[in-house]
Amino acid sequence: MSAMRSAPEAVVPALAGDLFGGFGDRSSVVIQHGDMGFSAIGRSRNVVVPAGPDHVTRAAALTQAVLSELGGNAIAMGALPYAGSCESVLRVPDMAVRGDPVSAGPAPQPDWVVRSLFPEPLPVDYQAAVERALEAIEAGEIEKVVLARSLAVEADRPIDPRIVARRLSAAEPGSYVFLVSLPGGGSTLVGASPELLLRRDGMTVLSDPLAGTALRSPDPVRDREIARELSASGKEQREHRLIAEAVADGLAPFCAELRVDPEPSLSPTATLWHLRTAVHGTLKREAPDALALAAALHPTPAVCGTPRPAASAVISRLEDFDRRFYAGLVGWVDARGDGEWAITLRCAEITGSGARLHAGAGIVMGSEPAAEDLETEAKFGPMLRALGVLSAED
Repeated sequence: MSAMRSAPEAVVPALAGDLFGGFGDRSSVVIQHGDMGFSAIGRSRNVVVPAGPDHVTRAAALTQAVLSELGGNAIAMGALPYAGSCESVLRVPDMAVRGDPVSAGPAPQPDWVVRSLFPEPLPVDYQAAVERALEAIEAGEIEKVVLARSLAVEADRPIDPRIVARRLSAAEPGSYVFLVSLPGGGSTLVGASPELLLRRDGMTVLSDPLAGTALRSPDPVRDREIARELSASGKEQREHRLIAEAVADGLAPFCAELRVDPEPSLSPTATLWHLRTAVHGTLKREAPDALALAAALHPTPAVCGTPRPAASAVISRLEDFDRRFYAGLVGWVDARGDGEWAITLRCAEITGSGARLHAGAGIVMGSEPAAEDLETEAKFGPMLRALGVLSAED
């Protein structure tokens, strides 16, 4: 996946040093992808989005109003929850700076020790929920649903989200690594998402949906075999096709021209293989800004399911916890309408010595409960390594 587009004119040219290190003291938002990072510095004008339905659409309207008023250099940055269950805040900072967090050197070791892990639901209960989801699929209620799990982590002392972000950046260099101060001032959202929902650069739009997952092997020969098996899997191809079609259908009304990769390709992270289909478009002149375009796509079948209303109802029935910011959006939009929004995956909310992680798996016809449970375990891996629970070899 390509790195962030050129920074808006508002953004101060590249600064030496560690953007992650300034988080909390000087910055309320840091977003890094590849060799480019953005940081919201100093006081900000906050765009407060109250909890409730259609929160991404409301966030886009509220943000557009502020950016239109400020004009020129203005840029809004932050994160939005999955389903509007909580208030969110996008920051329009006095100054946004660009830098290279990767240049900060080796990832530091945690100075905390994790004492406990508590899954919600328990693996046996998660597998039972997958069984019930398969019953809904067999009954024709849905084609796909994404069921998530939660994992509570407790350490012996406060967890420093800046250290977690540096470790994620070192381990997952192709991902969107982010740090966002959440409303209330006590919690931080940190993660490393592999999935770009939408990028607008002038009249060009790109979405890079991922669906279909396999755990990588440290053995190169076996790793190539796993990749070939993923590409050949009918079940994984069906799951992927649903999201690629949904994204293309969602962007079509805004585009004068739309191009979709004819076949999915393989996209690796440090620990997982994914199937990927790039969707490129040339926007119509009247097309909205990047956040409004993202609102038209969210939530995609990659994090919800299809048909969307029925899949959402199944999630409400089978998940007994609040996803909050997991599977929501993190990114930026500027006064020109350009911007970049990733899906908030491989993430945790950190509060003091505690962290809450989330991971999900797409359930379609042919899914096996034990295999989906293992997939979520694999998706917890990057964050558990960053927290020091697992080693790089685990």
